[in-house]
Amino acid sequence: MTETTHTQTTPPGPAGRPRSPELRLAAEALRGLRQEMFEDAFAYDPLPRRAEAGSPGHPSGRIRSYGVWTPHVLVGLGAAVAMFLAFTDEEAPVRALLCGLLALVPVLLTLVRPVGAFWASLAATVVMSVIGTADGSWPWLPGSFVSHLLVMTIVALRTRPRTAAWMWVLTALFGLFADILLGRGRFGSDTAPMLILSALILLIVTVRHIRKQAQQDMTVQQTVTAHERSRRTLLEERTTIARELHDVVAHHMSVVAIQAEAAPYRVENPPPELEKAFATIRENAVAALTELRRVLGVVRAEDYEAPDAPQPTLADLDALLANVREAGLTVDKVVTGAVRELPQGVELSAYRMVQEALSNTLRHAPGASARVEIGYVLGGLGLRIVNAAPPAPHLIKPSPGAGHGITGMRERVSMLNGEMTAGPTDDGGYEVTVFLPVPAAASEGDA
Repeated sequence: MTETTHTQTTPPGPAGRPRSPELRLAAEALRGLRQEMFEDAFAYDPLPRRAEAGSPGHPSGRIRSYGVWTPHVLVGLGAAVAMFLAFTDEEAPVRALLCGLLALVPVLLTLVRPVGAFWASLAATVVMSVIGTADGSWPWLPGSFVSHLLVMTIVALRTRPRTAAWMWVLTALFGLFADILLGRGRFGSDTAPMLILSALILLIVTVRHIRKQAQQDMTVQQTVTAHERSRRTLLEERTTIARELHDVVAHHMSVVAIQAEAAPYRVENPPPELEKAFATIRENAVAALTELRRVLGVVRAEDYEAPDAPQPTLADLDALLANVREAGLTVDKVVTGAVRELPQGVELSAYRMVQEALSNTLRHAPGASARVEIGYVLGGLGLRIVNAAPPAPHLIKPSPGAGHGITGMRERVSMLNGEMTAGPTDDGGYEVTVFLPVPAAASEGDA
């Protein structure tokens, strides 16, 4: 016996039947109208001040501090203009004053209750059209016409584009209702001018909203992209360091395994315990070497090829300097202190940092000279790579690079518990200073 299941993709209607797409669109539209224009329509939402700029103690700073009230001042000026236009009946000052207040209040109400100000503007329009006198104006008198335009503009600036669309639709319905049912016998309806002007204004405001939102989204995306790029760069540098150090660690583990296997043969009649101990050492070294190769397989890129030559050390630095000199970089090397052999990881990291610093000089300061200082000091190794300011007129333009150089050097220094500073010099050049600690026991053991 087989069971069949029916999936209902459309919400059921009142009688359990699925709704048509038209009904669903209508229901969503009515839901949006209710959310935008009716729910919490008179909620308190004060107009925020602009961000303050300048110091209040300075005269220009005090002037700028007043600028935080610029939006409020502009709204007040617009309300004053609407009130002035509403004073159309000089023979009835009380009625003129009432019309002026009806034009003033909705505009000022946008400062604290924007959506409620729209409904107040429609109500004020009805009252002013009943008590006011203006030939050729219906249903908006001059004062209410300007007042309603200002209200819709301010509310659209303060809310979402969907609210602006609903305000225009409700204004159109109100105008048509006033013209058809209440405007019989009246001439000169101004519903069409109201709808045309409001549509243009709301369209401009909506485009401004969309552009501002797009800029904000782009800024957020650029921030996220920069963060992800930084993390990816960091992971790539760590992977590169892991690949390079694999050969160093694998060499030492191989030496341990070989010495552990050969050690019992150097002792005449070694005790079984000693042979067992060396056998265990060799097994652990081989196991560690196997696991190390597995780890390298995880971090190895698809196009990675194992190097044929051993990893470079500071002894190979002269060949590196010769290569960069052939590329056009004038570079000097200064070595201080007693030169000694350091752990291979330290030598490799020091070589790579000098290589990266000189590459940065070639990319970012073409034509400049560089200087490499290596100091063998008690307790570690000091590096200083500094380049002078590039000459102003130069045929080769600086390259922006990928931003991996400093990140990779800092990772190497952090791995060795060292210290590093990098930054521009006073003469316009750039300097990288590194100290890599080397315990005395490690240095003597490798010597």
